Amino acid sequence: MIPGKVPPALLRRLVYPHLTHRPDVLVAAGIGQDSAVLDFGAHVCVATCDPITGAVRHLGRLAVHVACNDVAATGAEPVALLLTLLLPPQAREEDLETIMREAGQAAAAMGVAIAGGHTEVTPRVAETVAVVTAIGRAPRDAYVHAAGARPGDALLLTKAAGIEGTAILATDLAERLDGPVPRQVLERARRFIDEVSVLPEGRVAVRAGATAMHDVTEGGVLTAAWELAEASGLGVTVRADAVPVRPETAAICAALGADPLLLIGSGALLVTTRDPEATLAALRAAGIPAAHIGTMQAGERVVQQGGRLRALAPAPRDELWRILEEYTPRGSS
Repeated sequence: MIPGKVPPALLRRLVYPHLTHRPDVLVAAGIGQDSAVLDFGAHVCVATCDPITGAVRHLGRLAVHVACNDVAATGAEPVALLLTLLLPPQAREEDLETIMREAGQAAAAMGVAIAGGHTEVTPRVAETVAVVTAIGRAPRDAYVHAAGARPGDALLLTKAAGIEGTAILATDLAERLDGPVPRQVLERARRFIDEVSVLPEGRVAVRAGATAMHDVTEGGVLTAAWELAEASGLGVTVRADAVPVRPETAAICAALGADPLLLIGSGALLVTTRDPEATLAALRAAGIPAAHIGTMQAGERVVQQGGRLRALAPAPRDELWRILEEYTPRGSS
């Protein structure tokens, strides 16, 4: 199998048939459903699990934010994290300390406890792998999930496409990009790592009429839009020309021959809403840029670009994986 998320067809055939169920699991595993929601009476527990496999640096920070983003995409508040680190034998003690220092700083900034986990050195991995379980809480009547969109809902995107991928590429391929991309652009792009949390917009959007939310991760904005439509059993029209792409992302993607709309994008949140103007106003009032990029509908899933329509489908692999294989000797990270 190729590196990256297991394709939806394989999940349906090889993974989902073996899952077990019970009635107090209100939201279970499914395409686009990144968090389980468990019935705890007046509140629900939101639980998710995520690995970090595409970055070399800032592993601790990304591990915390990517896991908490899945919780935030339900409108819940992250409470605790369980952090598992698998380090290769060549890892140094200072590598472990750096990861944990970054993780601790990121968790403290959000008021989230790192409550446990597991730390191990194993020859089974070539690079350090972080796997994080995040646990959150929300009132039973005040959460959303990816299956809540309805025909006619507007599709909004916070911030911009490819935020996480831009930061990773500007950091891990700095030598390759130095020259094709001006150094000041790379410096700005590296600072995108400070924007990978969607907790602020999740809090705002759930109070401002969101019917569904889904954070943008592997496969970029277009894959995330397909996943949200799949979870809701709907079609969607995504207006590609309306998707914000920052100049730094555009420059790096142009230098590497990448599509920014298919680049891993933690830091951006898809939101569906019946009242886009009200939801956009609430986000912008909180200092969160957002754009109206499409419409949920019954029927087809399509991308509109330059006056033409094409089918919307999940990316076979994220642009980050393709680029890392092409430009780094280790094959993937």
